[in-house]
Amino acid sequence: MTVRRGVAPLLVLLALTGCTAEEPATVQVAEVRRAPVTEVVEAPATIGARASATLRSPAQGTIAKLHVSEGDRVRKGQILARIRSPQAQDQLSQARRASRMPAPASFGGDVRLPSLDTGAFDRKVAAHFAKARQEARKVKDRQARRQLLTAIGLAQTQHRAQTKALASITAQLNRSISGVLTGVTSGLSSSMASLQAASRTQAKAAVKAAESTVKSLTIKAPFSGVVSLGRVSGGGAPGGVESLLGRLPGGGQQLPSVPSGGSGSGAPVAIGVPVSPGDSIVTVTDVSRLTLDADVDETDVLLVREGVEAAVELDAVPGATYTAVVTGIGVNPMEGTTGGVSYPVRLKLGPGAFDDGAKAPAPKPGMSAVTRLTVRESPSAVSVPASAIVSSGRESVVWAVADGVARRRVVKLGAQGDAVVEVLNGVSVGERVVVKGADSVREGQRLP
Repeated sequence: MTVRRGVAPLLVLLALTGCTAEEPATVQVAEVRRAPVTEVVEAPATIGARASATLRSPAQGTIAKLHVSEGDRVRKGQILARIRSPQAQDQLSQARRASRMPAPASFGGDVRLPSLDTGAFDRKVAAHFAKARQEARKVKDRQARRQLLTAIGLAQTQHRAQTKALASITAQLNRSISGVLTGVTSGLSSSMASLQAASRTQAKAAVKAAESTVKSLTIKAPFSGVVSLGRVSGGGAPGGVESLLGRLPGGGQQLPSVPSGGSGSGAPVAIGVPVSPGDSIVTVTDVSRLTLDADVDETDVLLVREGVEAAVELDAVPGATYTAVVTGIGVNPMEGTTGGVSYPVRLKLGPGAFDDGAKAPAPKPGMSAVTRLTVRESPSAVSVPASAIVSSGRESVVWAVADGVARRRVVKLGAQGDAVVEVLNGVSVGERVVVKGADSVREGQRLP
């Protein structure tokens, strides 16, 4: 729930110069005066970092070397860790050997191509897909489960397309061979050339993917920041979702990672610890520029604009106030705990200082704060005490004293502070208005 607060001026408007002994004790009046009025919207907020990236293991293996410790500051491109993965190295070697295989000799004379039976392979792949879906449905996290099932479906679709393409090529070749006539050799050679070109392209892609995986075994910082070591699954359970996904066609592609279940699960990152694909190794957080994410209530968010300044107080730094400025306002609502909705407002956090002027320490991402946004400010406003305003339906009303009697005035309000509010029209400076007991005054009531 966002709380609107105001900054009361030093010149208190409750100077009740119009009070007399004849006036009822429950009704008091005061003059309309000029005074500064500031309207402030208060909202809860959380400190955030400029950027954060979690670097994960690209393959099965063990941590061979850690070049950083918890809390170290690193620069962009710095090596953070190395992973030893014989499996990834072996896959790279196999891909390179396949890419160097010589092309088949050109065909001539009577050529017969045996039929290609992929039934056994297709059944094996189908079993892997079925098992992968079964394991994915066991994931409790609803979003992660949906992402895994989507990834499995995509891989199966790609496999079917590849199988269909292979069957089409095989059928084309068999049709060419079965119709051996004059010039059959040249037609077959053309088909084989297309097949060889596709095979070479696939082999090159396999080499490139394997090289990328091996290169990723050396983990580097994507940007400068502070290091936090993650926790790994310790090698993973055989037959788990990650293992099954790796055995499906397209399994080498990047797939959604399953939440680890919190920092308390898994083994700590250390040299010699086994890792599985997708295990968190290192998180780099850029704290060079801190941000602030505030939740502003729907009743106040339309008052907030980019460039609005704010004062920020942190629970972790009592007595200190930080500066901030609004840099963006979200459009997607969030449900509040009281049933209403709020909207995210992003601010750039500035330096802080204690009441005695001493510099406040830099906060850390995740700390909670209270943000007070100055949404409207009028340095010399026509002002009345907040107690003078009476709400009547959609109208705001004050009771002015004219010729000794009460007169109802509909007013338009501007900035609204705690003690005083700005009146844009309806009353003028020097007029007297009821400031106490306004809700009991009636039209024409005699007042001093």
